[in-house]
Amino acid sequence: MQFSRRRKNHVANPQMELYGHALQFYGKPPLENISLTEFETFAVDRLKLLKIVESLGVSHVKLSEPYKHKLEYESKVLNLSHRLSTVRADEYEKRRKDHISHFILRLAYCQTEDLRRWFIQQEVDLFRYRFNDLYPEEKLEFLHINNLQYDRISAEEKENLKSELVNSSAVISGVVVEDQDFYKVPFQDALDLVRTRKVYLKAGYVYIPHQDIVAIVLNDFRTRLSKALALTARSLPAVHSDERLQPLLNHLSHAYVGQDYSNQKNVGKISLEHIDSLSGKSFPLCMRQLHQALRENHHLRHGGRMQYGLFLKGIGLSLEQALQFWRSEFIRGKVDADKFDKAYAYGIRHMFGKEGKRADYTPYSCMKVILSNPPSQGDHHGCPFRHSDPELLKQKLQFYKVSPSGVSQIMELVKGMHYQLACQKYFELTHNIDDTSFSLNHPNQYFVESQKVLSGGKDIKREKDPQSSQETAAARRSTPAQTTEPGTSQELTETTADLTPFFNDA
Repeated sequence: MQFSRRRKNHVANPQMELYGHALQFYGKPPLENISLTEFETFAVDRLKLLKIVESLGVSHVKLSEPYKHKLEYESKVLNLSHRLSTVRADEYEKRRKDHISHFILRLAYCQTEDLRRWFIQQEVDLFRYRFNDLYPEEKLEFLHINNLQYDRISAEEKENLKSELVNSSAVISGVVVEDQDFYKVPFQDALDLVRTRKVYLKAGYVYIPHQDIVAIVLNDFRTRLSKALALTARSLPAVHSDERLQPLLNHLSHAYVGQDYSNQKNVGKISLEHIDSLSGKSFPLCMRQLHQALRENHHLRHGGRMQYGLFLKGIGLSLEQALQFWRSEFIRGKVDADKFDKAYAYGIRHMFGKEGKRADYTPYSCMKVILSNPPSQGDHHGCPFRHSDPELLKQKLQFYKVSPSGVSQIMELVKGMHYQLACQKYFELTHNIDDTSFSLNHPNQYFVESQKVLSGGKDIKREKDPQSSQETAAARRSTPAQTTEPGTSQELTETTADLTPFFNDA
């Protein structure tokens, strides 16, 4: 590709030169030293942005005005804006953060095929938005900087193919075709355009007008990123040898960046006799599934007890209520009261921070449920949208009286691996609302939002329960924050591994 303009002269500072353009292919890794606090903050903010990209990609037409407006706003909030052309001090910091945060998440999301696929898709969508948002001269400069050269067809070839080029493209007309640049590219480099029949295809090559050049730029970006993630995965053993980074990277892929539900502000607001009713009205499908399995089998294995027990703790079940709940259910099965007290009660007290290291354990977020400890035969934990057989999931949704069109919508989201969005759609369909005003990231958030809908936006009312008489009056529930500040490294790396000995089945 030939350019009639020269690349702009940038500032002499080598650090400024590194971020001389608003957009990057992320070819060169950052070499500077950063603090662990900055490492964590950058990673969490970019993860928030990628989750927003995923959500918008399903709820809006990509690159529509609402899509672009929302993404521009969220980018500015997270200080990851890219729009300014001049490398000022404040813009330099944004580009630096964008560059470093991308490479941090590469380390976290190169570990499995599912994580790599998700990361690539969101980064490609973010890149598409940013590239299309550039001015024409900025696009040309980006191509020049990255040595992206495509064969521009001659005026004679363009004239010979004039009618085919006009008929195959919606962005040109016969009046101006002579003024358009067309590029001859192997068809496999522009499959998206071929699939949607937006270009002329001949003898294994496609003829792309300059306005559609983003398609092959995206293909190049996707290919580079896929190879980079494969190479990054090879370096993980060396990275994991650093005891400071290993826990952060291991948990970034499971990171939940919303409200913390470990602090029991709702203690005493639910009573045991209402759990069955609440499970049908306000429990997410994963917890509804666990509750039903517990009632039917009078037992849950380790993974189910952890996932469901912490959820119940988060919605307001006190320690005394939890012990009563689990004991009454287990003794209806094959566990007598004495065995329960010896084998299970300690673990429940430990979960509430009354034994062992007395930690306040956090209910599992959606990412943790989806990505860790997949269920095996006889298990009932996990995410139904992620771990259930599609036909069984469809039957379950039909049993819960989800409309046929609603089932189809949910299954399409599941097919696209948008599991949290599928759960959010399940929320909308079961609560008869057209659109949620929140982004679903946590089972306890689902419960809180459900109670708000069912109570007309009011706080959950305290239930009359003698077991909660010793508790202090619960503070009013705070609205879940969508953009809360990230926690400390210790919070990110907190696990419940030390509970395993107390929950293992005999």
